[in-house]
Amino acid sequence: MVVPHHATGARLARHRLADELADVVPPILLADLIAVLAELVGNAVRHADPLPGGVVRVAWRLRATASGPTVQLRVTDGGGASGPLMRVAAPDAADGRGLHIISGLASRWGVERDGLGQSVWAEFGPAGATRSDLVVAG
Repeated sequence: MVVPHHATGARLARHRLADELADVVPPILLADLIAVLAELVGNAVRHADPLPGGVVRVAWRLRATASGPTVQLRVTDGGGASGPLMRVAAPDAADGRGLHIISGLASRWGVERDGLGQSVWAEFGPAGATRSDLVVAG
């Protein structure tokens, strides 16, 4: 889906993801997906340029596996002056924790760049799986 490069884009993406996956993935996984998607889109709006047309592209892919559903979220924007960097946030800082949240909830995450911009993605393994339980082909 395509959302505006604006704070409302995160809300639109969260609602659409929740509507499409509510009956497909366990509630705990859906809550993690919604939280991470909000961070990814929010980061794209705050720290990156929009794609042509003033938008951000949001996608997700669901795969059924024997141990449960796996989901990949992907947010593509026009890129920024620097790529996503994990920061150390002061206890009273208003921001700077987004990538830590993503890292804590997702099985893995990363950044890909091409001629159009950059995509930040996050993968989630079956509900209840820990990072060490997952075998991810790459």
